[in-house]
Amino acid sequence: MGKVSDEVFALVAPIASGFGLEVIDVTYEKRFDGMNLTVVIDKDGGVTIDDCEKLHRAIDQPLDELDPIDTSYTLNVSSPGIDRPLKTDRDYKRNLNKKISVKLYKPLNGRKIYEGVLTDYDAETFSIGLNDEQKITFNKKDTAKVEPIIEF
Repeated sequence: MGKVSDEVFALVAPIASGFGLEVIDVTYEKRFDGMNLTVVIDKDGGVTIDDCEKLHRAIDQPLDELDPIDTSYTLNVSSPGIDRPLKTDRDYKRNLNKKISVKLYKPLNGRKIYEGVLTDYDAETFSIGLNDEQKITFNKKDTAKVEPIIEF
């Protein structure tokens, strides 16, 4: 996270916790409509539109007081969605024994993208089974994106 994202996370996380919500991610980025500050939240059982609205209203004034951004921006509060990237231990636990896609910053064994079943994880690494006989372990810091593979 960047400086703005870190400051906003520190401000918003305790407020969200008071509503039984967990802040998963905070991003500050330029989009087609200008600068956007997005707070991604989750809770057991999933997030509702009411949860997003409630937190949006609760953080609007404290964000104005913190004033971490000196230009105009759009504040978004959203759920992570079904295909949310794996970032927290909770994400890895929820996806254990499920198919995931791993995108690396730099090639490993000549490849930057791997798909397989998440077999185990810890604070620094995780492993996927590529087939019945082959398993590969990744350092989390080397991954650009880790996400579930949604099959219908």
